[in-house]
Amino acid sequence: MNIAFFDSGIGGLTVLQEAMRRLPGENFLYFADTLHVPYGTKTLEEVKRYVQESVQLVMKEPVQALVVACNTGTSAAIEELRSTYDHIPVIGMEPAVKPAVRRSHEAGRRVLVFATELTLSLSKYHDLVDRVDDHKVVDSMPLPELVQYCEQLQFAPQQIEAYFRGKLGGINLDVYGTIVLGCTHFPYYKNILRHLLPPHIELIDGTGGTVDRLCTMLGLPKVQPEEGASVKTQASSPVPPITFMCSDRNPAYLDKMARALAYLQSLQA
Repeated sequence: MNIAFFDSGIGGLTVLQEAMRRLPGENFLYFADTLHVPYGTKTLEEVKRYVQESVQLVMKEPVQALVVACNTGTSAAIEELRSTYDHIPVIGMEPAVKPAVRRSHEAGRRVLVFATELTLSLSKYHDLVDRVDDHKVVDSMPLPELVQYCEQLQFAPQQIEAYFRGKLGGINLDVYGTIVLGCTHFPYYKNILRHLLPPHIELIDGTGGTVDRLCTMLGLPKVQPEEGASVKTQASSPVPPITFMCSDRNPAYLDKMARALAYLQSLQA
């Protein structure tokens, strides 16, 4: 049986990688909806339909749990998925606003959320902020281009740094203590952001909490690997076992997923 991860593209590999580090004895399946990536610029109804169609394909495989490793997909369709597939755990993602707000209280600074345009526009996100942001310290910024950069495997610091400087140029970063990476594509750029941002700003995302929830739902221990531990990989054969799938069945994209996962693992080395 597989633990299945689903995203519009390679962003959810950031969540898969964390699960691989902490659950080395499990088998994994990763599905990317390459026919419709990116989701963040689509309409709500389009994303709902794409998610349902993709998960139908995933469920043809032996699956013991499904992780919707996509903040936009979770916001659009998680309740429908849980109703349809109530025989297995269905775990979603949400921007890590709650822990960010808690840390902002301690630091006396504001929170900035990076996400896709659709995630930031949906009631699920606004309800989350309204629920936890008692002191109105949360600001939001869409970064739709960053998803496209990631899908093109553009990780060269010079180009990406110029993009971030353009987006952040008019912002007083001194007032922020935490930046939330509210799209699973964005952790690919943690190291570049750390280089650009003032040292007092902490970067957080929902990856660890999502894997914690997965472990709880499956009754597995929440094992934390040693700092810097990584999963060994071969050129296109990651370990633990992974089945890669994509909606357009393009072998080149399957290879891209393996290369993107290897890149993530190199950041942990």
